[in-house]
Amino acid sequence: MGRVLIIGAGGVGRVVAHKCAQVPDTFTDIMLASRSISKCERIRDEIKEKTSRDIEVAKVDADNVPELSSLIKGFKPDAVVNVALPYQDLTIMDACLEAGANYIDTANYEPPEVAHFEYSWQWAYRDRFKQKGLMAVLGCGFDPGVSNVFCAYAQKHLFDEINYVDILDCNAGSHGHPFATNFNPEINIREVTQNVRHWEGGRWVETPPILEQGSVHFCFDYPIVGKKESYLLYHEELESLAMNIKGLKRIRFWMTFSENYLTHLRVLQNVGMTRIDGVDYDGKKIIPIKFLKALLPDPAKLGENYTGKTVIGNVMTGMKGGERKSVYIYNVCDHAQAYKEVGAQAISYTTGVPAMICAMLVINGTWKNHGVFNVEQLDPDPFMDALNKHGLKWNQEEFRGELPG
Repeated sequence: MGRVLIIGAGGVGRVVAHKCAQVPDTFTDIMLASRSISKCERIRDEIKEKTSRDIEVAKVDADNVPELSSLIKGFKPDAVVNVALPYQDLTIMDACLEAGANYIDTANYEPPEVAHFEYSWQWAYRDRFKQKGLMAVLGCGFDPGVSNVFCAYAQKHLFDEINYVDILDCNAGSHGHPFATNFNPEINIREVTQNVRHWEGGRWVETPPILEQGSVHFCFDYPIVGKKESYLLYHEELESLAMNIKGLKRIRFWMTFSENYLTHLRVLQNVGMTRIDGVDYDGKKIIPIKFLKALLPDPAKLGENYTGKTVIGNVMTGMKGGERKSVYIYNVCDHAQAYKEVGAQAISYTTGVPAMICAMLVINGTWKNHGVFNVEQLDPDPFMDALNKHGLKWNQEEFRGELPG
């Protein structure tokens, strides 16, 4: 018997719920909970139509620890999958500790009042989860998540030591809107307007944000979709991988952005719409980025007309048997195929499938430990096998291209 509670009914929550329903041998009982019960009910009805399976739904405030713990105690899940907002990671972890449930998420905690991304707040829970005999797995989407597993797999099987890692994330799709974000607009915009950091030579090196003069970018020739301009960006998996990959000298993260996206975002930033502090308007206090979120297309509803593909993977260079080698491991995901299967675009799909796989490995005891872990600290082999079985087939090839020095 495997019971899973999914918290969050956005695009990723839809994918996790659908994919769990496709694996009845592991997920015998599924509950989807959110502040919006109507969203949960729509997903429940979709799953019933596609799979004939019944799942439970519930209304819950993910900021309310007593309410969360009461729901967890009542449902008694073997694992809680948190695909709510990153602001809510700590309250959900607190509730899991109180109610006695294993915890999984896809993005690290960040405080609402400042766009600051680091694992320290969640790593501080290590002893508490260990003492309770519970497991917490952090950042198990695609990046972070699969990108970490690719590193762990390469470290285990392909290299004696990995010296350089470049994670390259390309969305070569088109949603047909003048401007939209592929996941929660507030989280997305906070992420891409921050100062950029990468890890090199044992320290963090800062470069300008992607919207500013001096930002670091280059043209990379991606499989299937071809050449795309790719921008250096800070991403949370760099923090844990810099600690856990043996022999690492440099790790960087790159993401593609169209000129249309960058132009829109520059204008929004210039007029103050990306601000995260409160401003007075008509006698009320509003936060501009939250107002902007209300105006932009809902990422969970982008999938229907989305075309094109995502290509996400790692180029890794290091030593094996005294010889230098470079390997590229990547996945190609099609937006239209993802929508046909689960009613979501590929960004949500590539995040939701790994979260389901993580829950499966925790529930069936393949990943079993007490404490708080990033995914590269766990055995990559069963995860890599599951990616091929559950919709995210990966490819491995020798890398012969060029990256910036």
